[in-house]
Amino acid sequence: MQAIAAYQEPGTGNVIRANVEARKSKLLAQGMNEAVANRQATYRVFGSKPGAYGAGLQGLIDERCWDTKADLAEAYVNWGGYAYGSYNDNADYDGVKNNGEGVEAKAAFIERLSQLDAVVQNQDNREHDILDSDDYYQFQGGMTNAVTEFSGQAPSVYHSDHSNPSSPKIRTLKEELNRVVRSRVLNPKWIEAMQTHGYKGAFEMTATVDYLFAYDATTDLVADYQYEQVTDRLLLDPDNQAFMRDNNPHALEEMGERLLEAIQRGMWQNADAHREKIQSLLLDLDQQQEQRQ
Repeated sequence: MQAIAAYQEPGTGNVIRANVEARKSKLLAQGMNEAVANRQATYRVFGSKPGAYGAGLQGLIDERCWDTKADLAEAYVNWGGYAYGSYNDNADYDGVKNNGEGVEAKAAFIERLSQLDAVVQNQDNREHDILDSDDYYQFQGGMTNAVTEFSGQAPSVYHSDHSNPSSPKIRTLKEELNRVVRSRVLNPKWIEAMQTHGYKGAFEMTATVDYLFAYDATTDLVADYQYEQVTDRLLLDPDNQAFMRDNNPHALEEMGERLLEAIQRGMWQNADAHREKIQSLLLDLDQQQEQRQ
């Protein structure tokens, strides 16, 4: 990156150099000294603070302690706004020893996010999918939401399937979400398999609904009909509801609360009939819990 940014070539072919120089000019105009401006203009790799891991969204989503998408964007930047790179000069820039080991650079991160047109998530295995791990929505969804907030326009979002290196498949995130919902989440074989795992199987069903909700919270790519189908199959289906009541009623309650939250936040809009059914189920679970106590 440093070599490319410094390379002078004829014409306007070196886009990286042009972007770095444009950003550097803005920083100099703000009163920043040249060394710091040059370093910040070349930041391209960002991550969590050294010693930390994550994108900062899981706690907010799990505990429901966010009001707007701006809250999620702020958390994403606070956690991921540290710049990394191969900076071997070990120079002191504005009082900060910059050796590339995670320099706090939240303003530079916001600047880079505001310039993005596309977000891409690569996956090189088929051991899991984007709805059975919180990492996918935190990083891909978190970046998508942050780009939308800071640029004012939603980026194009893609999922790259490299599980077969000889035949990679590129899908939009919406296509990948649709594929996973159809092929796994609503698949009777998967549901039956989870039922054989008792308490843990019920937990996995609820986790899948959590991750679907979180992807919608960060990308707006989950359709009403998908909420309806998931609710009908996992929460309201008599057989699966009985399984969850017997094996993990807390997971059943959590699933109902998450789907109700989607309605309350306006993410699932045409849900009047399902709202009443979910509320009735949650009330019944509360009454049963009181009776057990």
